[in-house]
Amino acid sequence: MAEHQDQVPLPSNGVHDTGIDVIIVGAGFGGIACAIECKRKGHRVMILEKVHQLKQLGDMLSFGINAGRIMARWGIHEKLWSISRLAGELQIHDYLGGLIQVQKLPLPLFGAYSYSGHRGLIHDIFIEHAKSLGIETRTGHQVVEYWEDEASGKAGVKIQTGETFDADVVVAADGIKSLARKYVIGYQDNPKPSGYAIYRAWFDAEEHGVTKDPMTDFMTIDGDQFQVWTGKDMHFIAVSTGGGKTMCLLITHKDNTAVDGEWSFTGKIEDILDLVKDWDPRCAALVSKAPSCIDWKLLVHDPLPTWVSKSGRVVLIGDAAHPFLPSSVQGASQAIEDATTLAITLKLAGKDNVVLGTRTWESIRYRRVRDAQLIGETTRDKWHGAKAGDSGKSFELPMPEWLMAFDAEAHAYATYDGIARSIVEDGYHPPTLSGEKSTEEVKETP
Repeated sequence: MAEHQDQVPLPSNGVHDTGIDVIIVGAGFGGIACAIECKRKGHRVMILEKVHQLKQLGDMLSFGINAGRIMARWGIHEKLWSISRLAGELQIHDYLGGLIQVQKLPLPLFGAYSYSGHRGLIHDIFIEHAKSLGIETRTGHQVVEYWEDEASGKAGVKIQTGETFDADVVVAADGIKSLARKYVIGYQDNPKPSGYAIYRAWFDAEEHGVTKDPMTDFMTIDGDQFQVWTGKDMHFIAVSTGGGKTMCLLITHKDNTAVDGEWSFTGKIEDILDLVKDWDPRCAALVSKAPSCIDWKLLVHDPLPTWVSKSGRVVLIGDAAHPFLPSSVQGASQAIEDATTLAITLKLAGKDNVVLGTRTWESIRYRRVRDAQLIGETTRDKWHGAKAGDSGKSFELPMPEWLMAFDAEAHAYATYDGIARSIVEDGYHPPTLSGEKSTEEVKETP
């Protein structure tokens, strides 16, 4: 069984200063991961974050095995594993409660672990690790402008106070509302309704009666659980973690509500109950235990024509470049792959050729990211089309070897020379997605 796609020896752990200065805008998972990887590869890095205090927000977040192998190399596996274990199997039901399939989720798989837990707690581990490496994060620094100067070979940003910062490369990891996106692609990219929304809830199981109700205690009595109900153009996910102590509910359903500017609202428990009134009664019983919920509209974007600015020194990563459907379970993982690959291509290109490094990075990443995104669409459609009495492995959450066994670090070292040489000899051409008639990208959940 392959541990990673390319059996290529990685460079030694000795870190040499490349002299490359990198500014990262945004201290989310993609931004911090990029800073960590840049530091590990010898670059000089600083993070600018608009909020004044980084807080624990949100609910469940998952990193796939493909990202887990990178994070384990940072030396944080034990810390992550203590707060982000998932049940060892996924039970998939039709909407009436009939069992469709039990999918085993063994770990480690392909030589690595996945991590699923509260995003605030995982984020804290990322922040602390970045601090331990000496990475500077300046909070309260809201970027209001991006720029590049080809004559000096620099890129930079201006923040709300008027102060400016420059570097060899600026990495915009500032999420779905990225200011840099318009700068990079040259036009305003406006989202459209996808036709779906997701209700999200995270709460203490014992405090809210899950452990005491015979209709819901199946989520806690035998420890952690991972359950999905599917059909009627909807899917309902229920997860318990921490030994059955904490509950997370995720209900993706049809919703054509037009939104303007904001897409996250306070939801109503009674609206979810109405959606599942004809479903397995355990669904309504679980929903009734939730003290509150978030109503998150899923908006779509056409794939961006490029993630790299015209002069090549401002790049988009993670959600700023390619938002994912929640059903892909790959949004955060692909941001980790972005970060790892970019740090390597910059190192291999060198300070005098950082533009070649960013363009090679884009070429390495673009097609793979799109293939990973499409899994979210096919999984959603498969689950939403499930009928009572269905069964079989076809309903399992996809975990293909090409996605999960992939080693972004080894792959970047293995492919860089050939792709960079092609760009030097044939010129740079923005990436294409040949053969697709229509494609959509969706905002990652908060």
